[in-house]
Amino acid sequence: MFTVFIVVIAIIAVLLVLIVLVQNSKGGGLAGEFGGSGASQMFGVKRTTDLLEQITWGLAGVMAILALVSHLFIGEPQAAGGINSVNVEKANQRSLPAAPAPTTPAPATTPAPAQQPAQK
Repeated sequence: MFTVFIVVIAIIAVLLVLIVLVQNSKGGGLAGEFGGSGASQMFGVKRTTDLLEQITWGLAGVMAILALVSHLFIGEPQAAGGINSVNVEKANQRSLPAAPAPTTPAPATTPAPAQQPAQK
C-alpha cells in the first residue's frame, strides 16, 4: 500500500510541474525582471485558459489529501514491537563482550608535600 501511495503522489507531482510550466505567467516574478513581457512570450503560450489553473489547484489538493490520508493507511510503527529492521534484529542477536573481572584497586599514593621556598 505504501508503494501505491508513493507512485500516485510522484505521478501527480510530475503532472503538476508540467501543468505549471505550460501556464503563462501573470506578469510578476522573474519574467518582469528579465525584459518585461517580451521574454515571457518566448517561453510560454500566449494565452492560458482558466482550465489549466483549475487543474493546478485540483492536482495540488489531491496531493495534499493523499499525503494526509496515507497516514491512515500506512499507520505508525507498533510501539510494542519497535522498529522492524534487519539491522535491529542482527544487533539484538549479537552478544556484548564480557566485562573484565574487577581487580583490586591500586593503593592510593599521597603526593609529596610541596617544598617551601627558602626565606632570605
